Amino acid sequence: MAQAVQVTPDGGRIAIARDWVPEAPVALEFNGLAYAVMMATPAELEDFAIGFALCEGLAADAGEVTDIAVAEVENGWIVRTALSGLGAEKLGERVRTRVAESSCGLCGIDNLAAVTRPLPPVPAHDAIEPAAIFRARAALGPSQTLGARTGAAHAAAYAAADGTLTCVREDVGRHNALDKLVGAMARAGQPLTPGFVLSTARCSYEIVEKAVKAGATSLVTVSLPTTLAVERARAAGLSLWSLARKDSVLLVNG
Repeated sequence: MAQAVQVTPDGGRIAIARDWVPEAPVALEFNGLAYAVMMATPAELEDFAIGFALCEGLAADAGEVTDIAVAEVENGWIVRTALSGLGAEKLGERVRTRVAESSCGLCGIDNLAAVTRPLPPVPAHDAIEPAAIFRARAALGPSQTLGARTGAAHAAAYAAADGTLTCVREDVGRHNALDKLVGAMARAGQPLTPGFVLSTARCSYEIVEKAVKAGATSLVTVSLPTTLAVERARAAGLSLWSLARKDSVLLVNG
């Protein structure tokens, strides 16, 4: 717990103790090659590495990311992994040619074509019942242990078709939380269907991209989508629900 001072409109000051959300640089290395440094919450980093590799297209399944070693170093954390399969063949070229990237998406004019590259089509799937969304939304808050302590962490969860939450991951970054969820589900051999992914984040282009590439068929977000997120979801056939509240949810595509 850390000390802080709460200041009221009338100038009053109240000393309080609270937790801050953990954030640190996390370096991801594959086959000895430095691939990315992400600002993330240093927890469930094995899940993070696997989910990141899957969403980046470096691995086809969790079995291609092995020998994960997590180490805390002076300036942050390093996650070292062994990568096999087709991703290993392309890794060196990806590292050499990759322009600046971040967890919030793609940066640089050389990546403009990648933004509109077609996503793999989402398989035909049953529609999610609104009652299941409300059930999952109600259960998410009590499942956010880091969020309850800090008030500043995002969460990504997988809910079964009836709305029962089966896995929840949290992080200071919304994209990182989703990567961790993808990794955790892949490690458990559980697909992201026939239920749905639930994210506390704004529904941006990157959240849709990660969900589709990870094999999700339905995505529910607490906040509204961007125009590009809607376009990408519709083009891929991803069922998209947004602005999930206790008493209403917006069907964007389905």
